Amino acid sequence: MTRADKERSGEQFGRSVRAISDYMGIGLQIAVSFVFFVFLGYWADGKLGTSPFLLLAGVVLGMAGMSLVLMKVVRQANKKK
Repeated sequence: MTRADKERSGEQFGRSVRAISDYMGIGLQIAVSFVFFVFLGYWADGKLGTSPFLLLAGVVLGMAGMSLVLMKVVRQANKKK
């Protein structure tokens, strides 16, 4: 393998790692936005005794948060192109 081939494979590896980290970051944002609202609803149900209504509200808010994160990512991806 020549030096140029090694440099190209190193550049490709670097691009792959950056792409993977971007996708992992998006997945983490989506998961955290959902889990935060679900646990908030669960906690509020425990404090107020309104089970399962606030939990369900947390699920709905978590889904809305996931949608907002996805829309933000799609908009940013469209700007890059």
